[in-house]
Amino acid sequence: MTDHRPWRGVLVATALPLNDDLSVDHDTYADHCAWLVANGCDGVVPNGSLGEYQVLTPEERARVVETAVAAVGGERVMPGVAAYGSAEARRWAEQAREAGCGAVMLLPPNAYRADERSVLAHYAEVARAGLPVVAYNNPVDTKVDLVPELLARLHGEGHIQGVKEFSGDVRRAYRIAELAPELDLLAGADDVLLELALAGAKGWIAGYPNALPAACVELYRAAVAGDLSTADPLYRQLHPLLRWDSKVEFVQAIKLSMDLAGRHGGACRPPRVPLLPEQEAAVCSATEKALAAGLA
Repeated sequence: MTDHRPWRGVLVATALPLNDDLSVDHDTYADHCAWLVANGCDGVVPNGSLGEYQVLTPEERARVVETAVAAVGGERVMPGVAAYGSAEARRWAEQAREAGCGAVMLLPPNAYRADERSVLAHYAEVARAGLPVVAYNNPVDTKVDLVPELLARLHGEGHIQGVKEFSGDVRRAYRIAELAPELDLLAGADDVLLELALAGAKGWIAGYPNALPAACVELYRAAVAGDLSTADPLYRQLHPLLRWDSKVEFVQAIKLSMDLAGRHGGACRPPRVPLLPEQEAAVCSATEKALAAGLA
């Protein structure tokens, strides 16, 4: 980990393995977290959208965090603490702190289209839990856009230390760096990793390392080092998979790739439904090409 900023490097937004009855398979999840770190990843992000946190009970959600901490150590675990209410999100941050985590990731209010004052109050409330907060900007799903000016204000008031940028607009990296040079930019969408790494990203909260960790770590390290002779061909090989991270069916796609790579991907909880046949075929084809190229 890098100088007590555990959100730096490759942090995997972990998929959550389920049993046949759709209960959480905590033993397999622990093994998965340990396997990711053994394959070069710097940490894990449980209870993100890829981890299906919205359809977990509070007891399951808490245990997922505790399982990850037991598997890889708290400094490597940055749970998502999103909730409809600020008090509930703060309680999840307190649970993460008590479990030994090094930081938390927080969406803006997402029960409604919050205004700037609400966003500021939300992050201020969760920051009171005492753990560093990484904001998660996903305007597509939340309808709240943490634009660079708002991120700079959140950082200036001490509420956030980094941002997972999922807008897909790589131009924002430069504006964020101008307005808040000490705010760590983290690539939030797999299919803009190279662009954001070259723009100065300090980390990648990543989906596809769930299936192909070593290749994704190699890509990230080369990209942030500016080693384009390594990063560019690898990025082009992986991109047919990485772009699924930005699609509605990203959980199903990544879990399918995990299955094909010999990991436990498996089913999702409702209301997610299986991929359509043509989607499944596309994911299978891209995954099999990556595996044939030795990227497992």
